Amino acid sequence: MGDLSLRRRRVLSLKGREVFEVKLGDDFLMSSLFSEGEIALARLGLAGLDAAELDVVVGGLGLGYTASAALDHPGVRSVLVIEALAEVIRWHQKGLVPLGAKLAADARCRLVNGDFFALALSDGQGFDHDEPGRRFHAILLDVDHSPRNLLHARHGVFYEPAGLRSLARYLHPGGVFALWSDDPPDEDFLRALAAVFSTSRAHVVKFHNPLLNRDAANTVYVART
Repeated sequence: MGDLSLRRRRVLSLKGREVFEVKLGDDFLMSSLFSEGEIALARLGLAGLDAAELDVVVGGLGLGYTASAALDHPGVRSVLVIEALAEVIRWHQKGLVPLGAKLAADARCRLVNGDFFALALSDGQGFDHDEPGRRFHAILLDVDHSPRNLLHARHGVFYEPAGLRSLARYLHPGGVFALWSDDPPDEDFLRALAAVFSTSRAHVVKFHNPLLNRDAANTVYVART
């Protein structure tokens, strides 16, 4: 998909603030300057789940903000992170990114090198190789830029009703699928969610962009079986 790079730099215009960035080719995948949307993905996705011991899948590790926020939720028992790029997992295990030590040290968190989309669309295997067909209370996804702006064309089938139905098999009744997007709410994707899930909603998450000194926004979709 392109050359993967992790870089650390200091932004002089922000009083020398240290920033970590992940790029894939020319695409920015993640910056520690903008973590509000990734944190909101976990908080909005887990809000309202009343199980005492929640099992969560996170699709896409990045700099670890979604996984970390999920672990901070008081009801979470386990977090299974599926990351397609083994190098990203190694960055965390070696402590090269700010949240790496936290995730590596938490016994509830398991980092797995795998293709989230292939596992979601698998015929009965699901996300946990140790327990085929295992169901979860929440599945939180942050890989593509949006349901239409994909890192790879093969991901496209996942965002259609058939792909979402395959994913829903691995959720407990009342479970939640939540998705981060860098684009505004997409009506076509909301219709696809409505065709599969009992409820679905797009949340606009606003935050300040310190580089441009203006507000920015992400979208978090939350759908429930």
